[in-house]
Amino acid sequence: MMKRRIKVSRHSGDLRDGEIAVPLPERPDASLFFIGRIRTPWKRREECPKNPRETDAACTIVLDPRWTDGLKGLESVSHVVVLYWMDRARRDLVLQMPHHYAQGRGTFALRSPVRPNPIAVSVARLLSIEGNKLTVIGLDCIDKTPLLDLKPYFATTDSVPEASVGWHASEKSRFKTAPGSDRRATGRGKSYRQRT
Repeated sequence: MMKRRIKVSRHSGDLRDGEIAVPLPERPDASLFFIGRIRTPWKRREECPKNPRETDAACTIVLDPRWTDGLKGLESVSHVVVLYWMDRARRDLVLQMPHHYAQGRGTFALRSPVRPNPIAVSVARLLSIEGNKLTVIGLDCIDKTPLLDLKPYFATTDSVPEASVGWHASEKSRFKTAPGSDRRATGRGKSYRQRT
């Protein structure tokens, strides 16, 4: 049964003005297996890059040894799709006020780790595979983040060059045209990587 939405202000916990949190369902609908852990140089959320394209740090994906045979054939790919579980992110926001954007957006219109199921996805460049360890570039998560899945990236089917996010394009152009504007300098409160 759907519960009533609860509006809360910044004074109610760690929410920003205008954000909306909802009660989570009483129990999950499914279960999953963490198939490994991701080793990165970042120990705290505020150290993580804002997105995977902002870093060239080499990270190590440590697969649970039972799944090692599942890597057969992956050594020939240049990029892998990495799905991981942002286990330290809060899960109850439906409307968020990111500090680097001018207005609030619904959770499903953002790439924030704050979501009902904090699943993150990155396309990472595969540097090497040694046993159950993959070295990659292109991740943005805290050290020891749980790994959900690995898939080969197929540019012919996974790339959608004409894709657009209209609100993001207009937001970027607004900041490019505003004299002396700096989105990050005008941010409010903690970043989402610092929030639980």
